[in-house]
Amino acid sequence: MSDIVTVEDLRVSFPGAAGPVQVVHGVSLRIAAGECVALVGESGSGKSVTARSLVGLAGPGARVTARRFLVDGRDVTGFRDRDWRSVRGRFAGLVAQDALVSLDPLRTVGAEVAEALAAHRVVPRGQVRDRTVDLLRQVGLPDPAVRAAQYAHQLSGGLRQRALIAGGIAADPALLIADEPTTALDVTVQAQVLDLLRTRLSAKSALLLVSHDLAVVAGIADRVLVLRDGMVVEEGATADVLSAPAHPYTRALLAAIPSARSRGRALSPGRTISPPAAERGDEPRGTPVLEARSLRKSFARRSGRRGDAFLAVDDVSFQVAAGEIVGVVGESGSGKSTCGNLALGLLDPDGGEVLLEGEPWSALPERRRRARRPRVQLIAQDPLSSFDPRYSVEAVVAESLAALNRGARRDRVVEVLEQVGLGADLLERHPRSLSGGQRQRVAIARALAPRPRLIVCDEPVSALDVSIQAQVLDLLVDLRNRLGTALLFISHDLGVVHHLSDRVLVLKDGRVVEEGRAEDVFARPRHPYTRQLLESLPMQPASRQSRKGRSTP
Repeated sequence: MSDIVTVEDLRVSFPGAAGPVQVVHGVSLRIAAGECVALVGESGSGKSVTARSLVGLAGPGARVTARRFLVDGRDVTGFRDRDWRSVRGRFAGLVAQDALVSLDPLRTVGAEVAEALAAHRVVPRGQVRDRTVDLLRQVGLPDPAVRAAQYAHQLSGGLRQRALIAGGIAADPALLIADEPTTALDVTVQAQVLDLLRTRLSAKSALLLVSHDLAVVAGIADRVLVLRDGMVVEEGATADVLSAPAHPYTRALLAAIPSARSRGRALSPGRTISPPAAERGDEPRGTPVLEARSLRKSFARRSGRRGDAFLAVDDVSFQVAAGEIVGVVGESGSGKSTCGNLALGLLDPDGGEVLLEGEPWSALPERRRRARRPRVQLIAQDPLSSFDPRYSVEAVVAESLAALNRGARRDRVVEVLEQVGLGADLLERHPRSLSGGQRQRVAIARALAPRPRLIVCDEPVSALDVSIQAQVLDLLVDLRNRLGTALLFISHDLGVVHHLSDRVLVLKDGRVVEEGRAEDVFARPRHPYTRQLLESLPMQPASRQSRKGRSTP
């Protein structure tokens, strides 16, 4: 196979206060037609900068040099912006991770996808709309004709990501650069997108995949480069690198993957986890912390027609005991987040009720519910968007501590920051200056500050790379074990849920189709939908087989 991209000794630097700061140090890679090459590593390892350099989008002020840099047979070392525009779209498509930032808020998602079709004259003008709808269907958007007329803010994170993928493949590029393309997707849609990418590989298109999900990498990549601090520390055939890693850093990444095998042990090297309170015999028994009884919740559709409502939650019942972690899984639109919002008292059910520590919760008027809100807290998927941008770390964590005087408030903030592995030196910092892992720890500290009985975790680790995810999961388990805090853990990542949860609820179309002990649900699923979810899981790196001829990951 001939290489369509050849890069030797790639170096990328950015202006800094004390001079240029180099973030990519001598990376070399090649990509052949029909081949998938994966870049893996932690945040800040240089993966995204390396990938974006291939289409001239390394970033503002970036200085990119290379001993040899060929794209589509052209030497691009001296390319200017107008030269790069001839590469983007038709030869190389880019799928970024943050779809909400990447999509134009003033245009429909259909217009976003159609732009590439029209700009590169992929189909005649009269066929653009039909082709747009077909692309949205290919990437798994339900009701694609309806979704094409919607704006990015009207779609869930998973739907936005699928629309972005449709735009990336619209012009049928020879090379697709996919930066964490499946991070926001549930396992069944992830499987559908990966199948689509495999089809493109079979048609001799090339794929450069940037991902922290090593199971996804194992299921599709031919070769893998492991980056750390802007340098390649290991590379080779995917089966060799992931089944018999030579570098300690690669071994640490693989050890941090949550799965059935990791249950009961720490994922981070050198970390120890306290035994559960139940094992120590000091966990109180009796009334559940939270009890949901026959919950029902619907939302009006945008059509505005009377009686035209979407039933998001239908007759859902569950309990969460003190010190218990209950996982909630299901596809996008299954009702997971709605259940979380009902538990938090952010939504009122249309039917049924929620009890908090045996007393009415959902039935209370908001003015009475407010006094009990410290007992139920939230850890959101995107901590930065849940923080007031004007607040320091101290102010963020102290939001629920208004009843304490200033000195006691600061002492409690420092105490919970230390519980989550952060120090008092961060008090005056603003969250935007912290790393993703640090921000998520601040979010956990904020949730712990009022000493809640229950924390609702809504996709709290889905955007984190594998090593930071491991640290956060270890922290949550340790805090649960030491403090007896109950967790309602919502996630589309079945490996995370299997590693973490004591019990599991499986939701489909707003109803609980299966529930039970985590070991039983994952090892002996009874419902066909649960089996479908488990069959859609990408294979673990240790059990990787050739992707060729395989229809599911």
